[in-house]
Amino acid sequence: MDYSRYCKKYIPYLFLAPALLLLVVFFFLPFFESFYISMLDYANDIYHPEFIGLGNYFMLFKSALFWKTMLNTLIYLVVAVPLLVVLPLIIAVVVNQKLKFINFYRISIYLPVVVSIVVAGIAWKWLYADNGILNYFVSLLGFNKIGWLTDPAYSIYSVIAVTVWKGLGYYMMIYLAALTSVPADLYEAADIDGANLLQKHLAVTIPHLLPAIALVSIISSISAMKVFVEIYVMTQGGPLNSSMTVVYYIYQKGFENLDLGYASACGVVLMLIIMFVSVLNIKKIEGRAL
Repeated sequence: MDYSRYCKKYIPYLFLAPALLLLVVFFFLPFFESFYISMLDYANDIYHPEFIGLGNYFMLFKSALFWKTMLNTLIYLVVAVPLLVVLPLIIAVVVNQKLKFINFYRISIYLPVVVSIVVAGIAWKWLYADNGILNYFVSLLGFNKIGWLTDPAYSIYSVIAVTVWKGLGYYMMIYLAALTSVPADLYEAADIDGANLLQKHLAVTIPHLLPAIALVSIISSISAMKVFVEIYVMTQGGPLNSSMTVVYYIYQKGFENLDLGYASACGVVLMLIIMFVSVLNIKKIEGRAL
């Protein structure tokens, strides 16, 4: 028996086994359990739920509030993700230069990442208050005070600003790590060809950072669709559900109303959407890389 051939064929699967075990325990089993719970009705008796099949899904898709939360989540995704992809890249390129006190600038930008999101949410809630510092400067400019968290037209965008502020440093570090793999010879060749600063980054930096851009796009997309703490601390979905996202809606239905079946159905739908967006991002970036 050719043991060397046998080992080459099957040993890689042995190394993959721990990761597969983690996926089974922490992803596949919870997913199928959630899917089963989503087919139960807990409205009458939380201890003895009734099996209703896809009834929760039918109620979910008929709910105007669910579609409202989906729209809010889509707004979060469309506004936050491009900012979290582009702004950290620009910052990373800038702080990657040989400048004085560059480490101080890097630490300052990364500092919000290590701050607890609860603490950050409370601090920003004070800044957004009617008599907060932001409205103070608005008043100095001669404008009326803005209801950053109390006006339905501004609430979700105010929360998005906190998410972007909190994530800039984290994604900047990912780009900084990727920038170390860009050969300096390519920049020198671009200089010889007469390329300006923008052309050099478009022709050299961006193509080499496509894997990092794909990673940031996927992580930021998932984070945007799963946002919860900022909403809970700052607005609790208000005013008039203008800042309620899908995850906060799941929390409200599952933990406040104890409608576990309906909340699980919403969670399954959200997971499928996240998987679709992630695959779409991967395919899009891979297509550009080819």
